[in-house]
Parts: sequence; structure tokens; C-alpha cells
Amino acid sequence: MEDHWGRERLAESILAALAAADHDRGPLTIDDLAVTDEFHGGGKAATVRLATLLGARPGLRVLDVGGGLGGPARTLAVEFGCHVTVVDLTESYVQAARMLTTRLALDHRVRHHVGNALDLPFHDGAFDVVWTQNSGMNIADKDALYRGFHRVLRPGGLLALQEPMAGPLQPPVFPVMWARDASTSFLRTPAEMRGLIARAGFRERAWDDVTAETAGPASADAIPAHSAQRLIMGEALDEIIRANHRNRTEGRLVLVQAVFERGSVHVSSGGYVPAGAPRGGTGTRAPAPRARSR
Repeated sequence: MEDHWGRERLAESILAALAAADHDRGPLTIDDLAVTDEFHGGGKAATVRLATLLGARPGLRVLDVGGGLGGPARTLAVEFGCHVTVVDLTESYVQAARMLTTRLALDHRVRHHVGNALDLPFHDGAFDVVWTQNSGMNIADKDALYRGFHRVLRPGGLLALQEPMAGPLQPPVFPVMWARDASTSFLRTPAEMRGLIARAGFRERAWDDVTAETAGPASADAIPAHSAQRLIMGEALDEIIRANHRNRTEGRLVLVQAVFERGSVHVSSGGYVPAGAPRGGTGTRAPAPRARSR
């Protein structure tokens, strides 16, 4: 993953790109940064849509898993009054995210950490919301991922996700934003995702297919030079955008926004079973990742 996502001097590249786009003459705002730091399908509009679907409000303790450059976290802090902790596996992203958060004077509301989504370094029940946008595509063990989300949420806490999933026509065309080939892409169908999230102990509140409204351009020509896509993907972007257009129009990829509520989970010899579900349900039994100190 570091080989695919890591970029040397990313923070400096972002500042240089913003200066070239004439965004260095006054205080930066989240709208100034939106093209640069909202590195996911639909950009900032999709972030606001998911936050509205969630019912984001002041004071919520949010864990943003795979939060990258921190655009959604800063939007949640500024526009919805949340307190956000961000974890991302790629150190260069975390360094750039901290720099941008400091530039916006949001260090008291948004914190960034290097961390593994499969081994979240937080206490049980520490958050009101787990938030994740376009971050699970490289993770094969999704059952463990969602059990970890369940663990760090308080009872009744909410999971808000935006995730590319496998469409009815397979396989996807590569390269995509998150993978050069199938060896590091682990998509599930919407039905499979609903099932594994339910097995982890969540109850569905909302499920929206947002493929059409987040489709993006069919050509990379419309993507500005200071966008995250250009800064991170570089010369590969043109081919990725062409593949993305095919994947969406041919039904190979779909994009979903959803909200789930954390329920209680019974552990039986058959695996994790959501409260109220029949005993002896399916699923792989494994201990939830435990917190570790840093």
C-alpha cells in the first residue's frame, strides 16, 4: 500500500500547487482546499451529503478511518461542529493532513494519526461515529475491519460509509484509483457488504446508491492541476479516469453511501451474531483488535 499511495514531499507539493492556483494570498478555507483534499468520488459535495445522511451535529466524537489528506474531517469540524480523530496508513498523507489542518487553525478540533484500520489504537466505545470514505477497497479482511469499527463505537453509535463496490458486471477494468491491478483490490457486492456489516453487529439505517451523482468527468482534461487526483496519481491519471468511466457506465463498479447503527453482538460457537438474530449464524469467529498505546 505504501508503494501505491506513498508520495515524498506531498505537503510541499500541495502548498506549491495551491500557490500556483492563487490560493496563497490569504487565509485558506475548506472550500479553497476542497479540490485538493477531498480525494474520493464526488468530492466535498459527497462528504456533505454523507454527513447530512448521518445527521452530523456539534459535539460528536468522530473517528475517520482512512481519512487521507483530511478534507472530510475538516468539513465535519467546520460545517457540522464535530471533533474528529483521523487515522491513515500512509505517513506522507498524515504529514500533509496535519500541515493543512494547522493552516486552517483546526488543531483543536481535528487530530491526525498514522494507524492501521485493522488494528485501531483506541479504547472500546471511544467514539460516537466511525466515518469512512473510499477506504476499504484495499482491505481483504472486511469482516475484521467492521468488527473493529463496532468495537470502538459506543452502544448506539453510528457507522457512516461511502464505498466503491462490485457491480453486476465483473471484473472491473484496471487501473483504478486504489489499485493498478486485481492483486490489491478487494471489492464485494452490495449484498455481500450488507451481510458482513450486519454480522459485525450493525443495523442498517440508510443505504443509497450514489453512483450516478458521483460519476465525475469522462476525461481527465477537466481535472485541475492542484487536485488531489493529479498531485497523487500524476501521469497515470488519464488512464485511471478512462477506466473509471467504463467501470461506472458498464456497471462494473457502484458507489454506495450508507449509515448503520451499532447494536449489541452475541458471540457463539458459530461466530458473531447480531442481537436479535437467530443463534448459530454464519461468520468467521475472530477476536476484535485491541487498543494499543502509542
